[in-house]
Amino acid sequence: MIRSLGTGLAVVASSVLLASCATMGGGAWTTLVDGERGMDNFTQLGEANWSASEGALQASRGSKDQSFLVSKQTYSNFVLRVEFWASDDANSGVFIRCADRTKITDESCYEANIFDQRPDPTYGTGAITKVAKVSPMLKAGGKWNIYEITARGPRLVVVLNGVKTVDVEDSKLASGPIALQWGQGTIKFRKVEIQPL
Repeated sequence: MIRSLGTGLAVVASSVLLASCATMGGGAWTTLVDGERGMDNFTQLGEANWSASEGALQASRGSKDQSFLVSKQTYSNFVLRVEFWASDDANSGVFIRCADRTKITDESCYEANIFDQRPDPTYGTGAITKVAKVSPMLKAGGKWNIYEITARGPRLVVVLNGVKTVDVEDSKLASGPIALQWGQGTIKFRKVEIQPL
């Protein structure tokens, strides 16, 4: 009797745990970048020396214009997890819901900025450029970092290394590809994965 009661409680507890997990998350995670793998998930836009080396997709040189790796897929509501390394002088960012995959800007996409030395620091690392100022301002240069970017309807949340830097609502852009930016300095992306919501 005691054994069957314990087994029954274990089954009920497992069912509750599985049900709560099912309501918390969305679909399965899809890996876009894993170390040196993933270049085939993107189309390069602009000139930069993007390469798969040293365990990451990276760029350190280019023309005077910015360059991007633009995802071949389009996404609407999701959680995006990005592991990146940026030099102190890097100008980079993670662009989401881009309206035009051939013209990536901070007005036609939402940009989670990576730019410690941005002249106007209110939209520096951790901000969504031209949409939400960063608070608190964090530095990403010279180390590995983790961005978690959630886009669910008009709500956009940015978390950098476990610290929420942005929580805003903006309904300008509903879906589009993701783009990884090189603007200056060195940027490396060693893990990029997305989960639909």
